[in-house]
Amino acid sequence: MSAKSLPQAWEQVWRAAPEAVVLIDRSGQMYSAQEVLAESSQRAASLAASGVRSGARVLMSCSPSVDLILTYIAMMRLGVTIVPANTGYTDRELEYIVDDAKPVAAVVDEPAKLRWLERHGVEMVIGPALDLPQAPVTGDLPAVDATSAAFIAYTSGTTGAPKGAVLTHANLLAGSQSLKQEWQWTASDRLVMALPLFHMHGLGICLNTLLLAGGSSVVLEKFTVDGVFDAIAEFNATMFSGVPTMYSRIAASDRVTELASLRVAMSGSAPLPISVWNRIAKRSGVHILERYGMTETVVLTSNPVDGIRKAGTVGRPIPGVELRLGEGDAVEVRGANVFSGYLDRPHATEAAFAADGWFRTGDVGSIDEDGYLSLVGRTSELIITGGYNVYPRELEDILREHPLVVDVAVVGTPDEEWGEIVTGYVVLDESASAYSSWRDTLMSHAAERLAPYKVPRIWHRVRDLPRNAMGKVVRSELTPP
Repeated sequence: MSAKSLPQAWEQVWRAAPEAVVLIDRSGQMYSAQEVLAESSQRAASLAASGVRSGARVLMSCSPSVDLILTYIAMMRLGVTIVPANTGYTDRELEYIVDDAKPVAAVVDEPAKLRWLERHGVEMVIGPALDLPQAPVTGDLPAVDATSAAFIAYTSGTTGAPKGAVLTHANLLAGSQSLKQEWQWTASDRLVMALPLFHMHGLGICLNTLLLAGGSSVVLEKFTVDGVFDAIAEFNATMFSGVPTMYSRIAASDRVTELASLRVAMSGSAPLPISVWNRIAKRSGVHILERYGMTETVVLTSNPVDGIRKAGTVGRPIPGVELRLGEGDAVEVRGANVFSGYLDRPHATEAAFAADGWFRTGDVGSIDEDGYLSLVGRTSELIITGGYNVYPRELEDILREHPLVVDVAVVGTPDEEWGEIVTGYVVLDESASAYSSWRDTLMSHAAERLAPYKVPRIWHRVRDLPRNAMGKVVRSELTPP
């Protein structure tokens, strides 16, 4: 029988190979498919007996662990709508999501959050180990409705208030089926999981597809370079997926050559600087596979596992996804993986889709002769100076080529005459203090490579750039020092 939802597909995989290893904690304890099936059934029964039933909304905000994954699987099998929340959220940010999604329960691992949520009216607050009275498991769980909401996943909110993207079980299944095919994911693959499990990258892409493929995962509670390489070596891992910040640290490590033991290393959540891609390629021979996805869509495009991976591109549409460039080269997509709309925001939902049903991603791109997509920037990040369009990504890539630049973000500063003035916020190498004018140095570097209107006329040296948990620069928080 063909599965209509992701949890139903997982169950079919586990029943077909009950002895296969699915989860491994850092101590080396392994959990078989049969154990995952039995434990998640028990947890689902306990949740249902405690009043959390199919269709209920449950906020989930925890550090990665095998316990968290078992509880996540239980909730998915039960038909709960999961509301992932960043573990770094402040009380104000958490309050926004609680007020908007109105979860009946929460799974958290920080005592302070637990007490805060209880005070703010969440009926049941529990830890990832799900310390609830055990309830009898009576047969198989009912099949989850494929059209029901699986996630209410909040956009990262780098510009404006976050919106809850409602993704159905069918959306998530379609995304994982496409990725399994695109990345040639099999039961023999083992993933080192060092990503947070409150975001589409770690939760909706890596974990969901891993379980669908029947593979296994070594679960790390946090990312460290040595922790990742130790896990790769100790458990004979074949895959790793990270964000650009992780790869930047990996590129600086003497152990970078150990990436070569993997079948594939993937990057996502934010653009991977070409300079980092090139450093890893030069030092290890590994070409990082960069792909493109969104909270609202799972994954859309990918560089190939077999074939040329192009630095600075996010590859071609994966199976089941159609992509086009609309007005102003805005990226638009459609497919079974694309979400159904934003929670309680009909106007935002209507604005997000073109008249013919294609989803407007908000990204601007270009497609080369081989069909590879490059993301130029966000439509919301576009700088218009003197009537000319400037996309920050192009300029940031150029500036990162200079040895003085450790990190950089480009934004527009409002100006009466020009509309906006191109402005660079740069984190500089310590050697910059030896330069009498690092500004002139960087301006000359940019001017040799770009049209004059793209060169920043305002510069700010900062100690670091504000980033969210997935490494994206929060441009609204950039302020002159």
